[in-house]
Amino acid sequence: MASSSELDKRPAVDPHEEPSHEWGWHGTLPKGTRIAGWLSAIFCFLMLIGNHHGRIEDIYLVATGLTIIGLLVWDMARRKTSWRR
Repeated sequence: MASSSELDKRPAVDPHEEPSHEWGWHGTLPKGTRIAGWLSAIFCFLMLIGNHHGRIEDIYLVATGLTIIGLLVWDMARRKTSWRR
């Protein structure tokens, strides 16, 4: 019988809830997601250069780029203070 101070070794992911856990890596890609976010925001601003005549496209591109940047900055602040909780 195991002692009461010994911790149970349980998987972090329940195989019944996540069947993919049995056959491969199961996790997130936070660094890749952040890089893709910054590249997407830069791409939105680069699309402002073009031969379109209306300004509605510019408004949507700037709003989308600023929203992505806002979410990335919020994520950086959340990660920075997560150890305080």
